[in-house]
Amino acid sequence: MISNTIPSDIEIARQAKMLPIEQVAARLDIPADDLDHYGKYKAKVGQDFVQRQMATPPGKLILVTAISPTPAGEGKTTTTIGLGDGLNRIGKRATICLREPSLGPCFGMKGGAAGGGYAQVVPMEDINLHFTGDFHAITSAHNLLAAMVDNHLNHGNALGIDPARIVWKRVMDMNDRALRQTVVGLGGPANGVCHESGFDITVASEVMAIFCLSQSLTELRERLGRIIIGYSRERKAITASQLKANGAMTVLLRDALKPNLVQTLENNPAFVHGGPFANIAHGCNSVLATQLALHLSEYTITEAGFGADLGAEKFLDIKCRQAGLRPDVVVLVATVRALKMHGGVDKKDLQQPNVPAVACGLANLEKHLANIAGFGLPAVVAINHFTSDTDEELALIEQRCAALNVKAIRATHWAEGGAGAETLARTVVDIAGQGCNTFNFLYPDNLPLWEKVRTIARKIYGAKDIIANNRVRSKFEDLEKDGFGQFPICVAKTQYSFSTDPALRGSPTGFDVAIRDVTVSAGAGFVVVLTGEIMTMPGLPKVPAAETIDINEAGQIVGLF
Repeated sequence: MISNTIPSDIEIARQAKMLPIEQVAARLDIPADDLDHYGKYKAKVGQDFVQRQMATPPGKLILVTAISPTPAGEGKTTTTIGLGDGLNRIGKRATICLREPSLGPCFGMKGGAAGGGYAQVVPMEDINLHFTGDFHAITSAHNLLAAMVDNHLNHGNALGIDPARIVWKRVMDMNDRALRQTVVGLGGPANGVCHESGFDITVASEVMAIFCLSQSLTELRERLGRIIIGYSRERKAITASQLKANGAMTVLLRDALKPNLVQTLENNPAFVHGGPFANIAHGCNSVLATQLALHLSEYTITEAGFGADLGAEKFLDIKCRQAGLRPDVVVLVATVRALKMHGGVDKKDLQQPNVPAVACGLANLEKHLANIAGFGLPAVVAINHFTSDTDEELALIEQRCAALNVKAIRATHWAEGGAGAETLARTVVDIAGQGCNTFNFLYPDNLPLWEKVRTIARKIYGAKDIIANNRVRSKFEDLEKDGFGQFPICVAKTQYSFSTDPALRGSPTGFDVAIRDVTVSAGAGFVVVLTGEIMTMPGLPKVPAAETIDINEAGQIVGLF
């Protein structure tokens, strides 16, 4: 519940009474000797301990997702944290698993990603800014491979790499549209071979995806070796292992692969590890952290990025498929404000009661619930409650959900922490205990790639069909011929709509999904499909958050949220 008397997120985080991290670890029976400390309140958990836990029975897995995002906000991370605190308050041993924030959104438009109000993970400033250096390690490993590609060209090109067919670009963890397309090697032979290149944001890197899907250093090294950096003139794929780069890349990622342990404001354990975006990547925290939490807890609560059509679909069809995971319950987060926006209300008018707009916007929530049911999973709707919400608006959501045999629970964790999510927690425990899970994937492995994309577009987005030009259709055929037909699909599209048009809110139908390009992430083990105008290197907004982030005379950070 929002109240004008509640301090800002950063003020609340500064007031937190954090426990030394070894005391937080003790709640999960993690010995102090198995921690690598990054100060008093952050630690990495050693690989030996992680592997030892895999023999113990796993607990329940709770996936938190949301309706299609709007500028009004939904509070998915906040709800994940609040639910974890709520479960612990009712006597359950629960652990939260989140992704690490990217510096791009922190200094761009979104701000931090450590929760909000009284449902946060701390130390908030550290988590949002550099944290334990994982993203820097991923950036370095990615760019090492890029450097080795160009070095190979410069020293004779024994592998016959075609400079015009190099697909491995560079990355940085910042929004910078000017670097989307670049030319490297300018200045003559002493500076290498001239060719086109560019930058993606680090969270879109295949190294990030591999990092989040690998469960050991051995698997990490093998996956890195499968990365395709480009092609020969005969169109033969050239891999990182052929450049002998994957060993050094693994060295750079050795410490980063250890899961990061922090705590909530209520001193409950949270693993924050890995951070791919869900609109341009698979959008889930690391498998390693999720598995560790499952084997240490009764309940593991994790989130998947953006709306359920992106993060949840990829969590289920990519992460669960590769890691053998099986969720027990899905929590779908919605707000009255966001539903009003899906019903056509302008952001400036969201404080005004508008039951008809909520009724119209519920089409978006209902489509997401239908999609979750299509996976054979039970769901509960978490209404992230604001004080501007009226009883009539809330009752309408509850009634419509009840008609679908889905419970809708009002949650006030933003203002009240875990106490505001106790009812939600009890509901989740009740549903998880019923054993009504009949989880199935959206499509089988052996379905042709084109048909996999069509299945996602029709069943998840509500599209009429998918379309592509002959060049893109040929690339689908080539991927099938090259042996990648068994891979799952990772669709890159706008997060704001089921369609590829961000202006189409609610639950549009009858549209076609235009496929702009298709590529393979051979190391990550999925095929990436680019749609609409989605970019793998975001730009800063006209007034970026960086303009208000500063440091005061006391050395405290201000403006971070």
